[in-house]
Formats: sequence, C-alpha cells, structure tokens
Amino acid sequence: MRTRIVERLGAWGGRAGSAAVARGVPPSWLGWRWVRRQTVAEHCAGRGDPPDGARCETVHPQSVSRHALPLNVARRDNLPGERGWWGFSFRDVPTRVNGPTFVATLRDCTVVWYRDPDRDDDFFPAILSRDGVAVDLREIRFRERHAEVLRRSGPPRRLRRATWIAERVYHNYSHWLTAHVPKLLLLRDRGALADALLPPERTAAIDGSLRLAGLDPGRFPSFDPSRPLRVDELTVVGTDRFRPELLRLVPQAYGATGGRPPRRRVFISRARAARRRLANEDEVWALLEAAGFERVHAEGLTFEEQVALMRETSVLCALHGAGLANMLFCPPGAHVIEIADPAFPNPNFYATAAALGHHYWLLAAEPAAATAAPPGWRDLRVDPGAVRALLPGLDDRLRLTVAWAGR
Repeated sequence: MRTRIVERLGAWGGRAGSAAVARGVPPSWLGWRWVRRQTVAEHCAGRGDPPDGARCETVHPQSVSRHALPLNVARRDNLPGERGWWGFSFRDVPTRVNGPTFVATLRDCTVVWYRDPDRDDDFFPAILSRDGVAVDLREIRFRERHAEVLRRSGPPRRLRRATWIAERVYHNYSHWLTAHVPKLLLLRDRGALADALLPPERTAAIDGSLRLAGLDPGRFPSFDPSRPLRVDELTVVGTDRFRPELLRLVPQAYGATGGRPPRRRVFISRARAARRRLANEDEVWALLEAAGFERVHAEGLTFEEQVALMRETSVLCALHGAGLANMLFCPPGAHVIEIADPAFPNPNFYATAAALGHHYWLLAAEPAAATAAPPGWRDLRVDPGAVRALLPGLDDRLRLTVAWAGR
C-alpha cells in the first residue's frame, strides 16, 4: 500500500504530497519529502496532534529595546534599511523588537543534523515530533537535506532526557558566543544544565569559553555525530541573539564588569584571514597607531588571552567579522568601531553593541577591487579621510566618559 501511495503522489506532484501529509500520511512513508511545520509555541499549544504533555515556559516576553544611533550617524534614515536574511536592518536597531526567551519540553522527538561541506562545513540541525512534524526554532529548521539523512541513516540513538542547545553554525566563533553561551548561562542560573548536550566536534575557543565560565566540557554529555537522536523528553531553549538580558549574562560571567577603568585601544587585524581583509590596512593602521591603538591578530591568541585583553579595552576597532564578537568581554560603555560594507548591511554587531551598552561607530568601506566574490566575502578598502574624521570625535567622547566617571 505504501508503495502505491508514493507512486501516485510522484505522478501527481508536490502539492498532492503536502496534502497527503496534512491528512495524516506519515512523512516517513514518503521519504520525508513533505513535512508539516510548527513553531514550538504551536506544538505546545496542541495545534494539530496532541503534544502529550509538551510545555513551554516564557522566561522573557517579547519586548522593544531603544538604542542610540551610531555616534557618527546623524539620522536614522541614513542607516541601511535592507533586512536581507538577517530579518532586521541597521535602521531597525534603534527600536528593535526582541523575540521572547522560552524553555520548552517536548515529548518523543527526533533530532537530526548534517554538515554542508560546500558551506564551510556548516552544521544544520532539525527537530521532528513523534508524528513527523518539524518543530522549528529560529536557527533549527528542517531542510531538504535532513530528509536525505533520515532516508539513509540507521536507527537513532535513544535517550530518556536531553537538552538540545546546538544551532546552525554553532562552531562559528560569533554564533557560539552570542547564541550558545547565553543559553548555557541561562540554563545554569535555572539549575537545568545536567542534560545539556554538547556537540562532540568543538573548537578550542568553545572549550575555552566553557572552562573560563566555570563549566567543565568533560562533564557534559554529547551525541554521536553519525546517528540521529530519539529523545523521550527533549528540552529546547528559544532565544533572540540580541536580547540585552541574555547578552549581558556574558560579560558578567567572564569578569568584564567592575575593576579598573579600561584604557587600551585595540585594532583587530584580518590580514591573516582567507577573506574580507582590509586591502589598505597599512595606510589605515598608520592613523590608528598614531591615535594610540595596538594591532592584534586574534588567531595568535588563546580564548583566555582574548578575554583578558578585552577586559582592558576601551576602544575596539575591526572589520565586520568574528573578532568583533569579543566586545562581549569589554566593560560596559566601551567604544566599538565597525568597518563594514554597505552592500552587505549585516546589523548584528550594531545590535550586539547596543544590547551590551557600548558606544557604536560605523565606518563605511567599499570593495577593494572588481570581483565575483559575494558581498560579505570581498576584501575592502576604507577611506583614510573617514578614519581621520572619526578619531577626533572618538577622543572627545572618551574625555567626556572619563570626566563623567570622575564626578
């Protein structure tokens, strides 16, 4: 019977497959080619099949944060308005809507994932309910390749309880620090870390971040990267990466609050990176060096050394890239200067700086040469005149900060 259904649906096309799944045909019968989707809230509310005791607790309701404009931007309309795949724009950050934080427990779920060698070996997880409905979160979504994995994989490993934290591209330095570390700190504060699964394939920075926060990587359970998971009681944490209440857990955990006022000005170089380098770095560096900056190659520092440096940093300047995520370890009120390409208007670091209470400056750059590389990958050039124009304003702001602190 199953074979006849699949043959008929193949002849009728995708719309028929979707309709069949909507009427209760198990997606596994159809090779997982058609899968219904639900949000976690919809699943816990019992829309569709009963969730058998699934529950969802809201930790932070949706809210709006009001943030300052970049210090060298006079009007909000001067900011890029393109939302792209980020879901919000530079122009949205001054009154940004923060999505809710929730902790949900789902019953009898399957977790499946794959790595994409064509996209820097990025990691993509998905969660399916007992009835084969995709339970989607912000960065955990069912994709076509998950169906391929399910069709060829053997029986899943079974766990009674687990907490799943790994999102898409968890191994990216910035994504780990802004999306995953806050989850772990939130779970720790709630006394709910015992069943949290760590990915078995971790960078030195991931393990360093755990140890420095007082979390021993060796004490966490992990999962077999070659087999899906079937979990009787699965806990998931839904977060907004740029919610102030979550991001501010990080500097608190890493000792970036309190202590002596920071004095160092740091420029993080991408000269050793494979892409998105500053083509005229030497020209720009001459200006920054004269203004008291020190040049750092983050690749040459351990995670612990980067945190120690940032605790003493009052001004952080870098091209758009993972190095800017180190602002998480700067004391509140630091100045963050991002060199960015307006053709790739990713507002994530502006939103991060704003949520942390930092002062943010935006230096526009342009492609260094004609290239077929996509925006976000291209080497850039920044006008030295724009750097010269910014530095006096930066000095004035820093003097005001020192004077205010001395009152």
